[in-house]
Amino acid sequence: MVMQVSMHEAKSQLSRLGRLAWEGEEIVIARNGKPYLRLTPYERSPRTPGLWKGKVWIAPDFDDTSQDVIDSFCTSDNDEELFG
Repeated sequence: MVMQVSMHEAKSQLSRLGRLAWEGEEIVIARNGKPYLRLTPYERSPRTPGLWKGKVWIAPDFDDTSQDVIDSFCTSDNDEELFG
């Protein structure tokens, strides 16, 4: 059986309605007496490994950071204040 609730009731009873939907109850939220939304549990789709294969690459020097970049984070007179 479908449970239809008003938008106002849905706002004030969302936690309870979410639990009911998760338990299999079909919840329809009405706006001005007409069905507007359906509340359903979230179901994660299964992960498909390898979808990005051949589309993404990492440069060989990805983990190499030049000294000037490192220095740019620590070159002020107040380093002591910032980093203790």
